[in-house]
Amino acid sequence: MLISILIFMIAYYYTTSLKYKCGCAIFIYYVSYGVFMNIREKIDECFEGYYVQKKITYLLLKYGLKIKGDKIYCGPIEQSNSKLARAISVDYRAVTDTIKKIKKEPELKEFFSSIEPTPNLKNTASKVGWGVIEIIPENPHLPGIFAGVSKIIADEEISIRQAIGEDYELTENPRFIVVTESPIPDRLISKIKQVNGIKGITIY
Repeated sequence: MLISILIFMIAYYYTTSLKYKCGCAIFIYYVSYGVFMNIREKIDECFEGYYVQKKITYLLLKYGLKIKGDKIYCGPIEQSNSKLARAISVDYRAVTDTIKKIKKEPELKEFFSSIEPTPNLKNTASKVGWGVIEIIPENPHLPGIFAGVSKIIADEEISIRQAIGEDYELTENPRFIVVTESPIPDRLISKIKQVNGIKGITIY
């Protein structure tokens, strides 16, 4: 599954076709969504009755922190167990215990040894002339929202730089963020609002 996502990410990066880029982005979103659903279920199963360790594991998931050996990393940068513990007000020894437990579970070990952080370009996009669409979904489970928005953007020959769906289990009010290579024209706002499943949008 992760290999499939990687292949489509490479295709997305190198292709010059706007519609193919949109197709790759949509595929990555839905396949990734399925992977995360399985991982969340696995986390809940493995850490049932261990609230603090589960909390730490979801922190790793939320920020894309990986486990390598007995250490936690953000990309190539080693993180301090004690500082991570302080960030969520738990004992630092619980972080060590969480790492040990994850390493004993093959599926979690493989996942958390490969995960990478993803930068969110929402707050920096305007500084480099890009556009941002923040989408409030009626239901974050509803499929087709990204597909509908991506098609409208592609029809205007605007490239998508980034598309992020905030995890509904990690975020109280999840948003879908789409960063485009140029600002979104005002005339597209009404079209985007008509996409099935969209409750509201904000254009930056």
